[in-house]
Amino acid sequence: MSAPQGRLAVVTALGANLAIAAAKFVVAAVTGSASMLAEAVHSVADSGNQILLLVGAGRARRPATPTHPFGFGRLRYVYGFVVAIVLFVLGGLFALLEGWHKITDPEPLGSINWALGVLAFAIVAEAVSLRTAVVESRRAGAGAPLWEFVRTSRTPELPVVLLEDIGALVGLFLATTGVLTARWTGDARFDGAGSMAVGVLLIVIATILAREMSSLLLGESALPEQVHAIEGALAAHPGIDRVMHLRTVHLGPDELLVAAKVAVHHSGSAADVASAIDGAERAVREAVPIDCVIYLEPDLDRGSN
Repeated sequence: MSAPQGRLAVVTALGANLAIAAAKFVVAAVTGSASMLAEAVHSVADSGNQILLLVGAGRARRPATPTHPFGFGRLRYVYGFVVAIVLFVLGGLFALLEGWHKITDPEPLGSINWALGVLAFAIVAEAVSLRTAVVESRRAGAGAPLWEFVRTSRTPELPVVLLEDIGALVGLFLATTGVLTARWTGDARFDGAGSMAVGVLLIVIATILAREMSSLLLGESALPEQVHAIEGALAAHPGIDRVMHLRTVHLGPDELLVAAKVAVHHSGSAADVASAIDGAERAVREAVPIDCVIYLEPDLDRGSN
């Protein structure tokens, strides 16, 4: 991963989820709680998510090849999409099935003291992980609201971890409610209902992430402020009369493809045009803080695009 802050958020979440998953499985075996088992699978899914994100970030740093001349930056989006489709959906379906089994064939819960203790530990650990993700997301998004950051970020790791941690905390409260209600009423079906609620939550998060990751895989443009800065840098260069066409697309979270047709002076020589193009490329790189692959096509301004 290119940003140390993003890596910190992923590693923090991974450590928390591994510890939480181990504790949840032990307590699920002791109590027979479907909600707790669903939450244990949820934590395993989250741990797998973070491992996939780290693997994807590492593989994306491979140098470009003749077959992939623009490099492998979009692998980070591929792994983010796998996180959404495979792990979240499978975790959600498991929780739904386990909950349905508990509702249709209820079994009394064992001692819930261990369950409540682990749930409390998990809530604290997830809260620490979420705080790290929020701090890093606000830093990466320049203080933008979290939902706007998830929708506009071109980096997959932080939005994934952010939604995971929010979903984990909500899921823990759902599991706690299911376990406590089952104990207070003596009806184990409430525990199954808690498990099914966790499953629905996971599938909702999977849907949101799948939509965002698929958009990134298709190729998203630079952020509006970056497009404006690029266009302004080109138009302000003394060798460029105006920008006729401008297209941008992310080759990965940290690299941007910029293609533009620009009008140059009618009276300029070939050397003048080449110098203007070189200068305009330098201006673009100074205007946006991201690696850019730039292709500028010079043309004469004939009064229309």
